[in-house]
Amino acid sequence: MTLPSGISFSADHKVGLPARFNVAVPFVDRHLAEGRGNKVAIRTRQETVTYAQLAERVNRAGNALLSAGLKPGDRMLMVVKDCPAFFYLFWGAIKAGIVPVPPNTLLRSPDYTYMIEDSGCGLVVYSIEFAGEIEPALAQLDVPALTVDALLKDMDAASDELEPLLAAPTDDCFWLYSSGSTGRPKGAVHAQRDMVVTSELYGVRVLGVTEADICYSAAKLFFAYGQGNGMTFPLWTGGTAVLDDRRPTPDTTFEMIETFKPTIFYGVPSLYAPQLAALEKAPRDLSSLRACVSAGEALPADMFRRWKEKTGTVILDGIGSTEALHIFIGNRLGDFRPGTSGKPVPGYECRILDETGAAVSNGASGRLWIRAESAAKYYWNKPEKTAETMVDGWLNTGDTYRQDEDGYFIYEGRSDDMLKVGGIWCSPVEIENCLVGHPAVLEAAVVGQADEQELIKPKAIVVLKQPDDAGAALTDALMAHCKQTLAPYKYPRWVEYVPELPKTATGKIQRFKLRV
Repeated sequence: MTLPSGISFSADHKVGLPARFNVAVPFVDRHLAEGRGNKVAIRTRQETVTYAQLAERVNRAGNALLSAGLKPGDRMLMVVKDCPAFFYLFWGAIKAGIVPVPPNTLLRSPDYTYMIEDSGCGLVVYSIEFAGEIEPALAQLDVPALTVDALLKDMDAASDELEPLLAAPTDDCFWLYSSGSTGRPKGAVHAQRDMVVTSELYGVRVLGVTEADICYSAAKLFFAYGQGNGMTFPLWTGGTAVLDDRRPTPDTTFEMIETFKPTIFYGVPSLYAPQLAALEKAPRDLSSLRACVSAGEALPADMFRRWKEKTGTVILDGIGSTEALHIFIGNRLGDFRPGTSGKPVPGYECRILDETGAAVSNGASGRLWIRAESAAKYYWNKPEKTAETMVDGWLNTGDTYRQDEDGYFIYEGRSDDMLKVGGIWCSPVEIENCLVGHPAVLEAAVVGQADEQELIKPKAIVVLKQPDDAGAALTDALMAHCKQTLAPYKYPRWVEYVPELPKTATGKIQRFKLRV
């Protein structure tokens, strides 16, 4: 793909941008000049949107938001389902100089009350499906609000021409709230350049997305992984995005793949697991896929193997974050290793440090730090958290990693999830991956629990493929399986069976909710 006019990347993958620009232009407007006006930009079960229609509706949305009283620099909280209107509002706001803030659509009223107050937004736009949680929050606060349907009507009366408000590449552009797995969500403030960096360096140079690709993401648009998968990657390359506003299940995702024939599918391990269970019962036509991608939680090697056996397609695991905007370490189609997060994305620097801040020796575990041009500038209203996480241009990911002898990065869990068993640090992810390798196990989480001597030992919380299999015999079998596969001290001393595991919206297991 030829880069948009005025945008370049150096030999060391640093982005070059005009001193003043608006990122909506390369992602939306340029496709008209490049002859893609009649090409399909978005497909849903209900409608099809061309690039020409997208550009026009983005302009109308920007003008409608200005008419609603927003000014450049104001924030707009948009609690919007995965649909074309998400694109109109997000890019229309950016083009008009307004800062869009799309939070998790699965939250509850107190969460939205907090985010509305924390962001100081000048307008809330929401899909009517979320009224039951949004409207009680709005009732407590004096903030203007519109439903998406009302905004669409305002767009009909708005002008279809909008001059982009120019900004510096490092000026504030949009926010994404962190998933809040360890406390209150934090508003990560992203700059104009950040989506350019992730779309080119990971989307194009690692994943190989082109104009011919059809991208379908089960991960939703409201968080960083889904935003790249389902919106910025296809728009950056002139491809097509497939959107579904339903909660993703094996049936809905297989239906979308069979109907719309995407070439790239993006999921999370907690979806791939039940998809595999469904494929064991009945085959589905996934032949359109050239690649699958996973993030949110480490993908077990056994899951990779079984998916490849069932579909003939590999799952490219990677790690990203809200703060980095998308995947910064990932596997490639021509360079992958099951059970690892892969290698650094071009342009992303990674280092593993010990508790003193010194680089660890080769093969040793430590905390992962990264440096990238797509990194968030700061957390809104959180100076202490900003100082703790963003240090001299580096991001403290909070993840524990090690590198193998070939340079692949291996995830060992959140740094605060690590266990010390018999004086030796132990990764919960390693034990979880072993458990998932047992044919009876669908998912597993491992946390520390004190034994009768008050010593910390691993405890497994397990979701079974067949819940009726739970019992002492299976517990013994799972312990024996771990003893045969792992170092002896790592086997779980207790096994608890549950119907499901607590997770963030991005599919990360919330181990802190499982600790006694």
